This record gives sequence, structure tokens and C-alpha cells, in this order.
Amino acid sequence: MKLRIALAAIVLAGCSLGAAPAPGRVDLLLTGGTVYTGEAAPFTGDVAIRGDRIVAVGPHLTIAAARTIDARGMIVAPGFIDPHTHAGDWLASPDPKTRLIPAFLLQGVTTAFIGNDGGGSTDIAGVLATPKARPVGINFATYVGFGTIREKVIGGADRAPTPDELAREKALVAKGMCEGAIGFSTGLFYAPQSFSKTDEVIALSAEAAKRGGYYDSHIRDESSYTIGLLAAIDEAIAIGRATGMPIHISHIKALGVDVQGKAPEVIARIDAARAAGINITASQYPWSASGTSLVASLVPRWAQDGGRPALLKRFDDAGLTARLRADVTENMRKRGGAATLLVTEGQWHGRYLSQIATAMKTDPISAAIAVIRVQDPATVSFNQSEADIAAFMRQPWVMTDSDASTGHPRVWGTFARKYAKYVVADHVITLREFIERSSSVTARWFGLTGRGVLKPGAFADVTVFDPKTYAARATYEQPTLPAVGVRTVIVNGQVAVDDGTPTGRAAGRALPHTPMPGTCPK
Repeated sequence: MKLRIALAAIVLAGCSLGAAPAPGRVDLLLTGGTVYTGEAAPFTGDVAIRGDRIVAVGPHLTIAAARTIDARGMIVAPGFIDPHTHAGDWLASPDPKTRLIPAFLLQGVTTAFIGNDGGGSTDIAGVLATPKARPVGINFATYVGFGTIREKVIGGADRAPTPDELAREKALVAKGMCEGAIGFSTGLFYAPQSFSKTDEVIALSAEAAKRGGYYDSHIRDESSYTIGLLAAIDEAIAIGRATGMPIHISHIKALGVDVQGKAPEVIARIDAARAAGINITASQYPWSASGTSLVASLVPRWAQDGGRPALLKRFDDAGLTARLRADVTENMRKRGGAATLLVTEGQWHGRYLSQIATAMKTDPISAAIAVIRVQDPATVSFNQSEADIAAFMRQPWVMTDSDASTGHPRVWGTFARKYAKYVVADHVITLREFIERSSSVTARWFGLTGRGVLKPGAFADVTVFDPKTYAARATYEQPTLPAVGVRTVIVNGQVAVDDGTPTGRAAGRALPHTPMPGTCPK
């Protein structure tokens, strides 16, 4: 009886779920799946699509369709949205297959953000124009980035900007926002952004805030490198308080032996800020290992002043050897030792730093310096506790992200892993929570109108996956193995994955952000 009442409510919800039959023929009809709309309890039913839009959602739709896809036994959900990636180069690639982003499509991801960690381009118009000449497989929004701006205006120096330089930085943020950036991203842990003070970050963030932008940050310290994890959280909150803009902490974590177990304190600080009216959220990848570079993992900030040329000179300065080795040793300790650092590119690809040291017949510090002299390779660092990961994941304001970057299995497996491990195996969150925090919660918070939900009028971004088999195959040793279990993916009404195989259709779109009226030149 309760089930009949629930289904009746869905049918009567017309305006929200569109159960009423749409007039005329549709292009696609997904039938018989367990439908999670992103906004309501799941039900067994159908989704009808015409062109790039959903026209009806409900049980037992009676609509003629050019193609019907049998989704019985499957989960039908909004296309997943990844708010923190490093996929910009892939989207701009000259290779059409790379631009499809199969790693994302085969997990059901239909939209991603780029330009994170302060790496966003200052040519936002050019980035957003990419699909016109080079079609892409997924939708994307982009940030204008602090790192790019600071490097362009100040270079790699450890100093504050002059008044003229600050004005130039602010102008570049304003330009990016007026060209369609979704907001301002920072990577305050990374040089040269790490050389900034909070007042500089606030001044630049305010330029994005006045144009309706979002602040996204890899915070200044996720561990105990400089100001410490809790102080870095406080800094992000202070930026939100000063600017009034929405604040998003990317890939929230407690990194390293000094801060493992501090997730409850971080959560309490953020909950208190939210209760005080600061619009702050976070996203998280479901892996115990982070991914960065060997320099970022081990080299102290003072040694990075001036960029790579200056760093290499310091390696050769006998007067700095003792200080440098002591600081690298301490940073290695924080991350759990040489046996926790896996190099994922270059000559030593697939070797832990401890193994590299053995092969070189030297100590891990000397081995690290020798590797960095050749290049700064991507590195996977095992540094988080499962208890902290689960604590963050349970928060209703924590979304799913991949932080997708070369050499880490999170590129090919994040969303699938979160489902298989934290929903099915460990029961940390429910299936509905997983779906909504991977789609509608993200879309709603970032103002992606018409995305992240299954309802009439919404864009037809849909993922259909098998709840029995959806899982990641990518591992730290083999990070490019595709996920399994996704049956169908639809991007803007086009079938991008059909019966588990990419179709080659590039139906993705750039998603420019509209700045607040009157804040940009006409």
C-alpha cells in the first residue's frame, strides 16, 4: 500500500518529475530501471529524452520512441559531476579520442571542472571556445587560477605583490570572470601561491565574488607543513567571511601522520562556520593515497623560491645541504616514510622511493634529490586513514571529486570505487547519498542550472549502471584500467556509452558562468 501511495505521488508530481506523458515521439526512452532523480526517493520507471532534454520521468510512461533502452535491473541516475579535475589538457588535446575523456564516461561522469588548484588559464574565453573547433566528450566548466596569475605577474618569487602587481592580478581575475570562469581557484600549498598572504588571496577572491563566482581551494596546509591543517581550514573560512562568496575546499583530507584522526575537529569547524552563515562545502576523493609531485611532497617552501632553476642551484650549494636534507627528512616523516611514496612517471615509474634508494645504493633523501634533478615526477603518497575518509564522506556538504591527474587510479576509478567500496562493501553512505553527492548536490551548489537531475526540462545527462558489477579496476600499480558496470551514458541527449562501450560521440559542451549584471564591460 505504501509503495502504491509513493508511486501515485510521483505521477502527481508532474512539474517536478514529469510523469505525465510528453506529447509526440521522443528520441530515447529508458525503461524499467530504478530511477534516482537526484531530488526524490527512487522508483522503478522510465526516462524520456527528446533532443538534448529530458521531457518526462515516471513509472510506466506510454510514449513512442525512436529507440528504447531496456534498463531493467539497472540504476538510472543523473550524469555524475566531478568538481575537481586536472583534465584541461585532455579536453584541449589534438587527439579526438583523448578529448572524449573515456576514463570519465566509463564511470558515468558527464561533467567536470578544470582549472583547479590555481591552475586555471587566464584565457578563459579561449578555453571555453575549445569545443567549437575540437568537440569534447563531456561538459566542463573552468576556473581562473591564482597560480597562473601569480606566475604571470610576479613569477616564482617569495614576496608580496607591489600595489601595481596586485592591481594587475585583480584585473586578470576580473577578466577571467567576465569571460565565463565559474570562479577563482587556488592551490595555496603549491609554490608560488604558497608565497601569498591571506590578504592577497582575499583581494583577488573579492573580484570573483562581486561577479558571482565561487572560491575553490586546495588549502594552504592539509598536514603540518606550514600553518597546519586546522589553521588552513580557518583561513578558508576567513576568506568566505571577508568576501561573502561560496567557499569550496577541494579534496578535503587529513594528510600525514601528524594530523590523522583530526577529521572530527575539521568537521566541527566547518559545521560551526556553516551555522554562522558562511556558505562552505567540500569535495573528496575516496582513496587513501593522494597524488602530487615529488617536489611538492618533500621539498620545503623556502627551497622553491624562484622556481626550478633556483631549486637546482640550492641542491648544489654546500652551505644549504644540511638544512635542505633536514627539511626533506621531516617532510618525508610527515608522509609516512620513503616506503609510502610511489613515483608514477619517468625513469622510476612504479617504484617506491625506498626501492629507488636501494637501486641507487643510497639513502632515500639522496635518492629523492637525484630523481628531482632529472624531473619532478608525479608521485602517489599513502598518507590518510580510513576513519578520516569515512568521517568526511558522511557529511552532507561533502561531494565526490576525483582530483584526476596522471599516474593515479582516481582518474579511471574514483566514482566507481566510491560506490563499490563505501556504499556496497563498507556501508559508509547509502546509494542515494552517493548518487546525489555525485550529481544534484554538486550541480545545485555550483549553480549548474538543468544539470545533475532527472526531470523535465533538464539537460539529458544520464548514467545507467549495473548495481551488481559497477566497480573500479584501476589500481596504484595499474592506474589506467577502465571501470566496469556502466551500461549506458547519455551526454546532452547523445549516447556516449552504449552497452558498456564508448560510441565516439563527442556531445560535451563548455559551461560558461554568467557574471553578475553590471560587473563586466559590455
